[in-house]
Amino acid sequence: MAGFCGRGRRKWRRRRGLLNGKDLNKNPRLEMAAGFCFNPAGRRITTKKHMSKTTVQSASAERARRERPAPAAQRTETSPARRAEVGPAMFGRDILVQALEREGVEVIFAYPGGASMEIHQALTKSKIRTILPRHEQGGSFAAEGYARALGKAGVCMGTSGPGATNLVTAIADAFMDSCPLVAITGQVNQNMIGRGAFQETDIIGVTLPIVKHSYLVTDAADIPRIVKEAFYIAQTGRPGPVVIDVPKNVQQQKAQPVWPTLEETRKGLRGYTQPDLKADEVALNEIVGLIEKSERPVLYCGGGIISSGAADELRKFAEAADIPVATTIMGLGAFPETHPLSLRWLGMHGAAFANWAVNGEYRQRDNPAEPMVKIKDGADLLLAFGVRFDDRVTGKFEEFCKNGTIVHLDIDASELNKNRKAHLPVVGDIKDALARLNAMIAKRPLHKKHGPWLEQIGEWKKKAPFAYSVTPEIAGSDHMRNHLKGQEDQVILPQMVIEMLYELTQGEAYITTGVGQHQMWSGQWYKYKYPRQFITSAGLGAMGFGFPAALGIKTALPDREVIDIDGDGSFLMNVQELATAHVEKIAAKAIILNNQHLGMVVQWEDKFYAGNRGHTYLGDPDHRTEIYPDYVRVCNSFNVPCERVIYRRDLRAALQRMLAAKTAYVLDVVTPYTEHVLPFIPAGRTVADMIWK
Repeated sequence: MAGFCGRGRRKWRRRRGLLNGKDLNKNPRLEMAAGFCFNPAGRRITTKKHMSKTTVQSASAERARRERPAPAAQRTETSPARRAEVGPAMFGRDILVQALEREGVEVIFAYPGGASMEIHQALTKSKIRTILPRHEQGGSFAAEGYARALGKAGVCMGTSGPGATNLVTAIADAFMDSCPLVAITGQVNQNMIGRGAFQETDIIGVTLPIVKHSYLVTDAADIPRIVKEAFYIAQTGRPGPVVIDVPKNVQQQKAQPVWPTLEETRKGLRGYTQPDLKADEVALNEIVGLIEKSERPVLYCGGGIISSGAADELRKFAEAADIPVATTIMGLGAFPETHPLSLRWLGMHGAAFANWAVNGEYRQRDNPAEPMVKIKDGADLLLAFGVRFDDRVTGKFEEFCKNGTIVHLDIDASELNKNRKAHLPVVGDIKDALARLNAMIAKRPLHKKHGPWLEQIGEWKKKAPFAYSVTPEIAGSDHMRNHLKGQEDQVILPQMVIEMLYELTQGEAYITTGVGQHQMWSGQWYKYKYPRQFITSAGLGAMGFGFPAALGIKTALPDREVIDIDGDGSFLMNVQELATAHVEKIAAKAIILNNQHLGMVVQWEDKFYAGNRGHTYLGDPDHRTEIYPDYVRVCNSFNVPCERVIYRRDLRAALQRMLAAKTAYVLDVVTPYTEHVLPFIPAGRTVADMIWK
């Protein structure tokens, strides 16, 4: 324990839970932070300041000495040998790659550099497929797409410094959307850490608020344990990202690996491994009782349904209890949107009928200072399963489902009562809870039906379906006149493209998006039937997500049709990944809804800033009649086929050619920038402020 003695050492030992040589915390498993614990979903809660790096290295070395199995000659009959497998001595880089193989990793999205090239050398001898992105952000988004499609951890890697920081957006995105991700970063040699070495960045410190857990590896012998823990943490509880930072000298260090079992790993993670998170039986009986008393129940379901694999249980429960289902954007596909009980999705740009079902129908007001005048009642019971009451769903928190009883069931206790107070908060795994609710209902069927309530919802669906129309303002806009040249009747609205795509693919394609208007229209006009069918950056809202994510999904599901519906602004942010698609022969497709503007910001400018453009035009201001950039030439330079569609009469055939292609393919569709996404509830407002037609 170099560097500590006397009072200082005793203070350090108390802080780490060590007393008289005994580790009371039994290895809290964080290489960079002292004093932390995990909440029930497995998200780290940091409670004390960071230790110094000297302390970290000393503590890690001490742990390594404690945890290595004693030589056979030193073992006693009362201390049986560990069951862990011991391998031959090898370099740290090879231990790391073998650890990934043992976790079932088949693909890694990795961009090399000076601090990670040792690992890349080891990967050249591995059965793991290494996909070389053209930017670390593209690779990490692709790893997210891979993870979200399969429900298991995606893996990405970058070098130290800028390579590591280029992963940060995807790490934050994975944290927000509860996506299992293992991000590996190279690091400068240990003796250079903290000295401002070339391409040095404290990536542990940078990512601390946006990870479930993180490791700075200080001993090659720790790698098997760390990798085992990283995948376990990323994929269990509420999924999320884990960072493993590996200094170059550790990659070059030789050690004899000890491969821990999963059971040993679980036992070693004190403060993380909880008893099975099962909802309280009394609470589940209370939920059944509330349903029996309810006249207007609604299920409000989110990404937790998909993460837990509970879609089948949800459908069975909704049908048995005769309850309509509204989802969040993250929950799209958790309940089939073609089902009679589906309310599609709710929130800022969700279905008007879903928002009314939850909140009640109100007379539309022009000023938020006006009183809210209710026309018809909404839900009297809201069953919120696997959701976080995001502000884009609730609007003004205190007005959301104001007159209903709220039951909030989630695996992450920190989400309960965070944004909206629940009358019955329940911690538990969603799949387990739904399975037990179904068993209760099967044993004691619910005889009460909700005919009048479902009839009211049917009326709302007829009154305010998703709709669009070509107005003279749209057809006659300068953007359309420049390109249609007198054939304004041939204008293509974005909704038309997605509606036709849904028809041609029979609703079977996997859809990704960037962020903006096209993202909302993709949620509205493509009806999702399966979990993990719609993959988007929902919580963070990261532009540039769509095409790299599509590459990751297509890699995971090569036999599926995978299509990125994107905006010209979002697509350009990671356009370099066209090279990855071509070189790696990944046949993901992309449709660019090209309006030459940042469409969602333009919509807000029109609504709140009298149409004043604050740097939202993306074309060439000196040549406004041209499409800029020319995506056809850009894509062709990457050897990716691309065609542009301007007239509606050409759209169907172009979509069919795209779908028939056996390679990556891009369709550039010129659309008007004057079209708005409706419905629209302004941020922080209520359903009474909803613009729906």
